Amino acid sequence: MKIRIKEMKKKMRTFYLSSIVLFISILTSCTKTESDPVLAIDPFGNGTNIRNMIVVVSDMHMGADNDYTECKDNRAPLVKLLGQIRVSSNVKELVIAGDFIDEWFVPADVDTYDGKNQADFVNRLAVTNKTVFDALNQIIKDGIIKVTYVPGNHDLAITAENVGLILPGINQARDDQQGLGTYTPTDFPILAVEHGHRYNFFCAPDPVSNQAIAPGSIMPPGYFFTRIAVLSAKQGAPTPGDILPVLTRPNDSTNVNQNLAFGYWKSWVPLVKMFPISNKFNETLIKTNINGFTKTYSVNDIIPYQLTPGGTIDMVLFKGICTDANWSRREELNNVAVRFPVSQAMADADDDRKTDDQAKVQYFMNPNSVKRIVVFGHTHDPEIIGSNNTKGEYCIYANSGTWIDYTPHQTTMNFVVITPEDKTDPSSQTYVKLYNFMSDIVSLMAIDELRYTK
Repeated sequence: MKIRIKEMKKKMRTFYLSSIVLFISILTSCTKTESDPVLAIDPFGNGTNIRNMIVVVSDMHMGADNDYTECKDNRAPLVKLLGQIRVSSNVKELVIAGDFIDEWFVPADVDTYDGKNQADFVNRLAVTNKTVFDALNQIIKDGIIKVTYVPGNHDLAITAENVGLILPGINQARDDQQGLGTYTPTDFPILAVEHGHRYNFFCAPDPVSNQAIAPGSIMPPGYFFTRIAVLSAKQGAPTPGDILPVLTRPNDSTNVNQNLAFGYWKSWVPLVKMFPISNKFNETLIKTNINGFTKTYSVNDIIPYQLTPGGTIDMVLFKGICTDANWSRREELNNVAVRFPVSQAMADADDDRKTDDQAKVQYFMNPNSVKRIVVFGHTHDPEIIGSNNTKGEYCIYANSGTWIDYTPHQTTMNFVVITPEDKTDPSSQTYVKLYNFMSDIVSLMAIDELRYTK
């Protein structure tokens, strides 16, 4: 099972959401780097007695079942890192930037809650990952380092109450929309930390499309894709039990919504081929009983269908999701500051670089924003990218990477450390550093700096 999960992860990270995701180089022309590994690095020390450092980690993907959790081997290193953070005399805050508690990475034929509820699920998950939760709860209990949780897409349905159930006393940065949040420390207004999924067509909360079927649900299409992909791994990537019917372009070529629906169907085709399952596509096998959904669905319920060649393209779940009206409403409810059309959202969904671009679009090129440092997770691609805002001021985007056991073409066990400048010293800089912790060795991957105090 472990080998199969690794194979599936390699495919999943490569094809996640529509086709091949291009690998993004960590080192960019605007990023300062160290070419040689630095031995005995202390990422949590600033050389003073001042406690001002902010650590950001994300995408740990803690699962409730060791048979298919994405983070199993990396739990022990994560506990070691949390122990180093705890004893640091310079760390002020630890921010968990989403995809920490994973409700998505579950085989389609498994009842996520095992016939119970979300509170029971998170308690089971905390027991499975006891060493990690013990380490986090000790930091919270100490009351010295502030610990903040920001929701991601894999934990977008986990309520604040249930996070508090297993991490009592943790600070939670949440929007008024469930499944989203942005964190800005009160004394560091130029920083914004969010998961980054609110800009992704397949991963942003969808409180619009399925309300007649699942009242109150916010699960986007990426949830159902993930469930199918994990089932494929569970079955050992079997010989496909079925093939998708071929859809054709609508006869009415002027119908924008139908053309977009055709594009939505096309995005599913390579995914179904890449993650085959032994079941027939009309077989009800995707167990829900989660976030407003109560039925067991088939693959055919998820993917657009067409009754006659050139005829109307329709769908059971996510009906109307491809329209500008639907996406615009999702953007409004999801507090997207700078809006963009559904055609762009769909086209950008398979390219992690477009998520990175949204940091610049939503914050640096938004004249209403004062943020100059933004940290996302979500893509699992650790990097630092510098750019300028509309005022010509230098800004820094960082991605905090991931802690899953396996990720192709890039490192895992990543974290970001931000050290604010000394406002009284004109020569002092604010540093943003990206590290990894592979083999229990801290390596500096990238570094950049700016000065924001006038």
